[in-house]
Amino acid sequence: MTELQRRPTLMDVAKAAGVSRALVSIVMRGAPGAAESTRQKVLEAARELGYRADSRARLLRSSRTRLLGLIFSSSQPFHAEIVDAAYAEASARGYEIALSAVAAGRPEARAIETLLDVGAEALIIIAPTLSTEELALHARRVPVVSLLREDVGGLVDSVSSDDYAGIRIAVEHLASLGHRQIAHVDGGTAVSSDQRREAYRAEMLRHGLVPVVVPGGPDEETGMRAGQALQADLPTAVIAFNDRSALGIMESFRAAGISIPADISVLGYDDSHFARLSYVQLSSISQDAPLLAAAAVDRAVDRVEGTLPPGRVVRTPHLVLRKTTGHAGAQKVGQN
Repeated sequence: MTELQRRPTLMDVAKAAGVSRALVSIVMRGAPGAAESTRQKVLEAARELGYRADSRARLLRSSRTRLLGLIFSSSQPFHAEIVDAAYAEASARGYEIALSAVAAGRPEARAIETLLDVGAEALIIIAPTLSTEELALHARRVPVVSLLREDVGGLVDSVSSDDYAGIRIAVEHLASLGHRQIAHVDGGTAVSSDQRREAYRAEMLRHGLVPVVVPGGPDEETGMRAGQALQADLPTAVIAFNDRSALGIMESFRAAGISIPADISVLGYDDSHFARLSYVQLSSISQDAPLLAAAAVDRAVDRVEGTLPPGRVVRTPHLVLRKTTGHAGAQKVGQN
């Protein structure tokens, strides 16, 4: 089929009208959420393009699919652990999971629309980056559960880990080992980075210690750069934004001949499978992926079945000790 013969799509209408695909979908379904001027602009664009709604897709959406859509980042291994746990919980509730990844060239909005097009009755979005307004737009169509991000507005459910508690546990652990110079490599613009950075500063001050924040990010490369920056004035301990960042930090220290934990303790966050590898043995703050996944699935199902209004679920993380944290200035390491 040539370009001229191709059937117009919602995206074509969205481009012609200068609005989002989600807004076009709302207008074409006659659902609330669009201003009258916008509605008329979308309908006019649809008429000019000769757009006709797909009756098969409409029929699919009109019936129960018992399908939960789960959006995750293909670059975040911790997300994969949540996905694994979500399958079991969904099955126990009589639902199936459909996955849609956020990847290079595939934005979050596209991942969401793909799941809505196949009839997902609710969406679970891991660490969403959309604005509260954009999330609310989707929440007017189906229940939306934000996982690992709490500031999502009143129409969206959230299931999150208490970042303040996690960082408090991290600082208390290192302070109890005699560390007074504890740096934090933050997550840059990643979801939860601001909360962990703020919690770190507050906890350091509460212990009478001087906060030192080093710009970082959510992956190994940014962790390596932060680790190299730390070497100019090496602290006795560092709390990384997540386990991937911690791995990069550790690699930069290894390359410089800095011993862990004899010269410096390193504490990760997430307790991902990386932390548990036998040759890594990274001490880490566990968010407990199975519990988070179960809570998110339960919220989604309960919303679909109309048993709960939008709400918040907050889980408390815990410390998992391995071999990368030890007493300040000593060879003794943390025990399992």
